[in-house]
Amino acid sequence: MRDYAVARQRMVNEQLLRRGIKDPAVLRAMGKVHRHLFVEEALRGRAYGDYPLPIGEKQTISQPFMVARMTEALELKSHERVLEIGTGSGYQTAILAELAAKVYSVERIKILARRAGEHLESLGYYNVLIRVGDGSVGWKEMAPFDAILVAASMPAIPPHLIDQLADKGRIVAPVGGADSQTLRKGTKDGQAVRWADLGECLFVRLIGEEGWDA
Repeated sequence: MRDYAVARQRMVNEQLLRRGIKDPAVLRAMGKVHRHLFVEEALRGRAYGDYPLPIGEKQTISQPFMVARMTEALELKSHERVLEIGTGSGYQTAILAELAAKVYSVERIKILARRAGEHLESLGYYNVLIRVGDGSVGWKEMAPFDAILVAASMPAIPPHLIDQLADKGRIVAPVGGADSQTLRKGTKDGQAVRWADLGECLFVRLIGEEGWDA
Protein backbone atom coordinates (compact mmCIF):
# COMPACT_ATOMS: atom_id res chain seq x y z
CA MET A 1 0.00 0.00 0.00
CA ARG A 2 1.35 3.42 -0.99
CA ASP A 3 1.86 6.09 1.65
CA TYR A 4 0.11 8.94 -0.09
CA ALA A 5 0.54 11.26 2.90
CA VAL A 6 4.33 11.04 2.52
CA ALA A 7 4.07 11.63 -1.24
CA ARG A 8 1.81 14.62 -0.67
CA GLN A 9 4.19 16.21 1.84
CA ARG A 10 7.12 15.60 -0.51
CA MET A 11 5.15 17.34 -3.26
CA VAL A 12 4.63 20.36 -1.00
CA ASN A 13 8.28 20.49 0.08
CA GLU A 14 9.97 19.82 -3.24
CA GLN A 15 7.58 21.20 -5.86
CA LEU A 16 5.97 24.12 -4.06
CA LEU A 17 8.15 25.49 -1.26
CA ARG A 18 11.35 25.19 -3.29
CA ARG A 19 9.76 27.10 -6.17
CA GLY A 20 8.58 30.00 -4.07
CA ILE A 21 5.02 29.17 -3.05
CA LYS A 22 4.74 30.97 0.30
CA ASP A 23 1.08 31.43 1.21
CA PRO A 24 0.53 29.22 4.30
CA ALA A 25 -3.15 28.69 3.47
CA VAL A 26 -2.33 27.49 -0.06
CA LEU A 27 0.38 25.17 1.26
CA ARG A 28 -2.03 23.74 3.84
CA ALA A 29 -4.69 23.14 1.20
CA MET A 30 -2.22 21.45 -1.15
CA GLY A 31 -1.03 19.28 1.73
CA LYS A 32 -4.58 18.38 2.73
CA VAL A 33 -6.42 17.59 -0.51
CA HIS A 34 -5.86 14.01 -1.67
CA ARG A 35 -4.80 14.53 -5.28
CA HIS A 36 -4.61 10.77 -5.92
CA LEU A 37 -8.38 10.53 -5.50
CA PHE A 38 -8.91 12.81 -8.52
CA VAL A 39 -7.17 10.56 -11.06
CA GLU A 40 -7.86 7.07 -12.34
CA GLU A 41 -6.77 4.28 -10.04
CA ALA A 42 -4.12 3.15 -12.52
CA LEU A 43 -2.48 6.61 -12.30
CA ARG A 44 -2.60 7.07 -8.53
CA GLY A 45 1.03 6.12 -8.08
CA ARG A 46 1.93 9.14 -10.23
CA ALA A 47 -0.60 11.55 -8.71
CA TYR A 48 1.97 13.59 -6.77
CA GLY A 49 4.47 13.85 -9.60
CA ASP A 50 5.61 17.15 -11.09
CA TYR A 51 3.44 16.97 -14.22
CA PRO A 52 -0.16 17.04 -15.44
CA LEU A 53 -2.05 13.76 -15.92
CA PRO A 54 -4.86 12.73 -18.29
CA ILE A 55 -8.38 12.55 -16.88
CA GLY A 56 -10.19 11.48 -20.05
CA GLU A 57 -12.06 13.46 -22.74
CA LYS A 58 -8.70 14.90 -23.91
CA GLN A 59 -8.42 16.89 -20.65
CA THR A 60 -5.81 16.91 -17.88
CA ILE A 61 -5.38 17.52 -14.17
CA SER A 62 -2.87 20.36 -13.90
CA GLN A 63 0.67 20.06 -12.54
CA PRO A 64 0.62 20.60 -8.74
CA PHE A 65 2.91 23.63 -8.94
CA MET A 66 0.63 25.33 -11.47
CA VAL A 67 -2.42 24.70 -9.28
CA ALA A 68 -0.60 26.26 -6.32
CA ARG A 69 0.79 29.15 -8.42
CA MET A 70 -2.60 30.15 -9.77
CA THR A 71 -4.32 29.74 -6.43
CA GLU A 72 -1.72 31.81 -4.60
CA ALA A 73 -1.99 34.57 -7.22
CA LEU A 74 -5.72 34.91 -6.49
CA GLU A 75 -4.93 36.00 -2.90
CA LEU A 76 -8.16 34.45 -1.63
CA LYS A 77 -9.86 35.37 1.63
CA SER A 78 -12.12 32.95 3.46
CA HIS A 79 -15.31 34.98 2.89
CA GLU A 80 -14.88 35.35 -0.88
CA ARG A 81 -16.75 33.90 -3.86
CA VAL A 82 -14.73 32.35 -6.69
CA LEU A 83 -15.58 31.47 -10.28
CA GLU A 84 -13.60 28.59 -11.78
CA ILE A 85 -13.64 28.05 -15.54
CA GLY A 86 -12.91 24.40 -16.34
CA THR A 87 -13.84 22.04 -13.51
CA GLY A 88 -12.01 19.07 -15.03
CA SER A 89 -11.25 16.46 -12.38
CA GLY A 90 -12.39 18.76 -9.56
CA TYR A 91 -8.95 18.89 -7.91
CA GLN A 92 -8.40 22.61 -8.42
CA THR A 93 -12.02 23.10 -7.35
CA ALA A 94 -11.30 21.34 -4.05
CA ILE A 95 -8.24 23.51 -3.42
CA LEU A 96 -10.34 26.64 -4.01
CA ALA A 97 -13.10 25.28 -1.77
CA GLU A 98 -10.59 24.94 1.06
CA LEU A 99 -9.80 28.65 0.83
CA ALA A 100 -13.02 30.44 -0.19
CA ALA A 101 -16.58 30.63 1.06
CA LYS A 102 -18.17 29.52 -2.23
CA VAL A 103 -16.85 28.13 -5.51
CA TYR A 104 -18.86 28.35 -8.73
CA SER A 105 -17.36 26.12 -11.42
CA VAL A 106 -18.26 25.83 -15.11
CA GLU A 107 -17.38 22.74 -17.15
CA ARG A 108 -18.15 22.27 -20.84
CA ILE A 109 -17.96 18.46 -20.82
CA LYS A 110 -20.98 16.94 -19.12
CA ILE A 111 -19.38 13.66 -18.03
CA LEU A 112 -16.50 15.50 -16.31
CA ALA A 113 -18.88 17.90 -14.57
CA ARG A 114 -21.03 15.05 -13.27
CA ARG A 115 -18.05 13.00 -12.13
CA ALA A 116 -16.38 15.95 -10.40
CA GLY A 117 -19.60 17.04 -8.73
CA GLU A 118 -20.31 13.59 -7.32
CA HIS A 119 -16.75 13.21 -6.15
CA LEU A 120 -16.53 16.61 -4.48
CA GLU A 121 -19.82 16.02 -2.67
CA SER A 122 -18.61 12.63 -1.45
CA LEU A 123 -15.54 14.36 0.01
CA GLY A 124 -17.67 16.91 1.84
CA TYR A 125 -17.17 19.97 -0.34
CA TYR A 126 -20.66 21.40 -0.01
CA ASN A 127 -19.58 24.96 -0.85
CA VAL A 128 -19.16 24.08 -4.54
CA LEU A 129 -21.74 24.58 -7.31
CA ILE A 130 -20.99 23.13 -10.76
CA ARG A 131 -22.71 24.06 -14.00
CA VAL A 132 -22.39 22.50 -17.46
CA GLY A 133 -21.89 25.24 -20.02
CA ASP A 134 -19.58 27.58 -21.91
CA GLY A 135 -17.06 28.84 -19.37
CA SER A 136 -15.67 31.45 -21.74
CA VAL A 137 -18.72 33.63 -21.05
CA GLY A 138 -18.53 33.09 -17.28
CA TRP A 139 -21.60 32.73 -15.06
CA LYS A 140 -23.39 36.06 -15.24
CA GLU A 141 -26.30 35.07 -12.99
CA MET A 142 -23.97 34.46 -10.04
CA ALA A 143 -21.72 37.51 -10.55
CA PRO A 144 -19.97 39.47 -9.22
CA PHE A 145 -17.06 37.27 -8.12
CA ASP A 146 -14.15 38.21 -5.91
CA ALA A 147 -11.83 36.03 -7.97
CA ILE A 148 -11.87 34.11 -11.26
CA LEU A 149 -9.53 31.26 -12.16
CA VAL A 150 -9.43 30.01 -15.75
CA ALA A 151 -7.98 26.51 -16.06
CA ALA A 152 -7.68 26.46 -19.87
CA SER A 153 -5.97 28.75 -22.37
CA MET A 154 -7.73 31.55 -24.21
CA PRO A 155 -6.65 33.75 -27.14
CA ALA A 156 -7.46 36.78 -24.95
CA ILE A 157 -9.31 37.37 -21.69
CA PRO A 158 -12.96 38.07 -22.58
CA PRO A 159 -14.63 41.33 -21.45
CA HIS A 160 -17.48 39.14 -20.09
CA LEU A 161 -15.20 37.80 -17.38
CA ILE A 162 -13.84 41.23 -16.45
CA ASP A 163 -17.43 42.51 -16.17
CA GLN A 164 -18.21 39.68 -13.75
CA LEU A 165 -15.37 40.61 -11.39
CA ALA A 166 -16.18 42.63 -8.29
CA ASP A 167 -14.22 45.81 -7.65
CA LYS A 168 -10.75 44.81 -6.37
CA GLY A 169 -11.42 41.32 -7.79
CA ARG A 170 -8.62 39.23 -9.30
CA ILE A 171 -8.53 37.03 -12.39
CA VAL A 172 -5.79 34.55 -13.29
CA ALA A 173 -5.80 32.92 -16.72
CA PRO A 174 -3.44 31.41 -19.33
CA VAL A 175 -3.45 33.44 -22.54
CA GLY A 176 -1.94 32.40 -25.87
CA GLY A 177 -1.95 29.74 -28.58
CA ALA A 178 -1.60 25.97 -28.48
CA ASP A 179 2.17 25.95 -27.94
CA SER A 180 2.96 29.25 -26.21
CA GLN A 181 0.97 30.72 -23.32
CA THR A 182 1.49 33.29 -20.59
CA LEU A 183 -0.17 33.16 -17.20
CA ARG A 184 -1.75 36.58 -16.65
CA LYS A 185 -3.22 38.18 -13.53
CA GLY A 186 -5.63 41.07 -13.65
CA THR A 187 -6.77 43.16 -10.67
CA LYS A 188 -9.87 45.26 -11.15
CA ASP A 189 -9.81 48.82 -9.87
CA GLY A 190 -13.05 50.58 -10.70
CA GLN A 191 -13.37 50.35 -14.48
CA ALA A 192 -9.65 49.76 -15.00
CA VAL A 193 -7.67 46.51 -14.74
CA ARG A 194 -4.00 46.26 -13.73
CA TRP A 195 -2.26 43.39 -15.50
CA ALA A 196 0.81 41.36 -14.58
CA ASP A 197 2.50 38.45 -16.34
CA LEU A 198 3.27 35.48 -14.10
CA GLY A 199 5.37 33.41 -16.48
CA GLU A 200 5.01 30.77 -19.14
CA CYS A 201 2.53 27.90 -18.89
CA LEU A 202 0.82 25.25 -20.99
CA PHE A 203 -2.88 24.37 -20.75
CA VAL A 204 -5.46 22.70 -22.96
CA ARG A 205 -7.52 25.16 -24.99
CA LEU A 206 -10.75 26.68 -23.69
CA ILE A 207 -13.46 25.90 -26.22
CA GLY A 208 -16.33 28.35 -26.39
CA GLU A 209 -17.85 31.54 -27.73
CA GLU A 210 -15.07 33.71 -26.30
CA GLY A 211 -12.41 30.97 -26.45
CA TRP A 212 -11.28 28.68 -29.26
CA ASP A 213 -13.43 26.97 -31.89
CA ALA A 214 -14.05 23.26 -31.31
